[in-house]
Amino acid sequence: MKQIINGADLRRMIISAAAAIEINKQGLNDLNVFPVPDGDTGTNMSMTINSAAADLRKTEDPDLGQAAKVAASAMLRGARGNSGVILSLLFRGISKKLKGTEAADGVLWAEALQEGVDAAYKAVMKPAEGTILTVARLAAAKARDAAQENNHIEFVHEAAIAEAKVALANTVNQNPVLKKAGVVDAGGKGWLVALEAMLSSLQGEDVVVPEGIAGADVKEAANFDDFDTDDITFTYCTEFIIDRENDKDPEKLREFLSSLGDSLVLVDDEEIIKVHVHTNDPGKALHEAIEYGSFVTVKIENMRLQHTEKVMSEQELAPQIAEPEKPLGVVSVCAGEGLADVFLNLGVDQIISGGQTMNPSTQDILEAVNKVPAETVFVLPNNKNIIMAAEQVDALTPKNVIVIPSKTVPQGVTAMLGFNPEGSIEENTEALTEALGTVDTMQITYAARNSDFDGYDIHEGDYLALYGSQLFGTSQDIKVLLKSLAEKIRDDGKEYVTIYYGADVKEKHAQKAADMFADICPNADVNLLNGGQPVYYYLISAE
Repeated sequence: MKQIINGADLRRMIISAAAAIEINKQGLNDLNVFPVPDGDTGTNMSMTINSAAADLRKTEDPDLGQAAKVAASAMLRGARGNSGVILSLLFRGISKKLKGTEAADGVLWAEALQEGVDAAYKAVMKPAEGTILTVARLAAAKARDAAQENNHIEFVHEAAIAEAKVALANTVNQNPVLKKAGVVDAGGKGWLVALEAMLSSLQGEDVVVPEGIAGADVKEAANFDDFDTDDITFTYCTEFIIDRENDKDPEKLREFLSSLGDSLVLVDDEEIIKVHVHTNDPGKALHEAIEYGSFVTVKIENMRLQHTEKVMSEQELAPQIAEPEKPLGVVSVCAGEGLADVFLNLGVDQIISGGQTMNPSTQDILEAVNKVPAETVFVLPNNKNIIMAAEQVDALTPKNVIVIPSKTVPQGVTAMLGFNPEGSIEENTEALTEALGTVDTMQITYAARNSDFDGYDIHEGDYLALYGSQLFGTSQDIKVLLKSLAEKIRDDGKEYVTIYYGADVKEKHAQKAADMFADICPNADVNLLNGGQPVYYYLISAE
């Protein structure tokens, strides 16, 4: 039984944890009980910890404190979504405790796990039971008790895992939504997967991603210095696998995708269709593909952003921080050219492309903040799963960063209407934050899978209407949901309605939807705008 670990041990443990989460990524995504197509806990945790694995592979013979620091720093910048941020905070606390050390026994490791829990809890405003926080907290407490019994690190880590399993199983009883769905917490499961992989590495069995799974093949790096982003004709590398559920001819899908972009590879057999394509409109590709069956995996990557980050990394350039030319600036997150234009016209300085299914990392937000020529930069995440990543930026830049906790795009737009570039930091913080509560947000998307949720019998492919964060209705006819939302707006006495239609909605259909709202809500001012957002057919704000 291993007594202590050094830097080389921790390096292998974290790389193994990254591989294990990558292997289990889709399973973690599938644990998300809300059926909208943005269940990305596994994806966010995988991208976060794999940023650490990548940096650790470049680090030769680190001591324990250095290995922990490299991992924590990489995860902080690469953190995506709430689950990714919490994971990065767990490792930040571990790094803090191991700073300046060359070896850790069971007692020190237990203290490091507890330090990670403390860091994560401090960052969450209202910690809820039945989450990754619960699993990590109980596991760390058990590790502390075990260290008093036996100071071998392997013994202590095994005890932490045993308790994490019990805690994870109990999450289904602590969260009513999980209990109804009959599943455990996805983030908590991800932490258990990481702990188990770390133990496997401790025992001499490093976890390796098998060939054929994303991230498995390690190749020599190409030199992109002489390649310009203007040479990238199609921005998004889009990959997905579909479980075939009908006899539709995949050649028709091939023809459609060929018209959308290039670098198309489509492989099909009796069970699946696997697609790789470069396109400027991944939403259209996915919308067409779902006609052939349900998605097994989906990955969309911005190649322009990847290229820029690659060149910056290879040249080891210092971050470009714009000199202040004004006191205040704003960064906003959104997906869709129309929505980006709305924010830019309202005075936003930098747009980060992302949102549902494409959560930007802390590093993405940091780079946008640093480009703003202002002393203080307000950040509008416009998505509840991006807020925590945004909140990590202030510690990484000399600029003063203030996150306005907008959870939807309409909230962000309403906040910007109250922004005063000549006002003080305090006045704007108060005005933008108060504005969030003055607008109701409605969204229409589709069900990513079958679900029995909140009293609704939902079938994959059904249209879903959301009112705020709650499921409002489901139907196979989108007009039924639009009518119900319009009646809700009328009954609530709202006076201003803005409808943003998405990339997969034709203008003539959107106009009919706007006309319906105008007829049902005669006392409201109804406006229609092309948002161009993927996944969500309509975003609707009502004030």
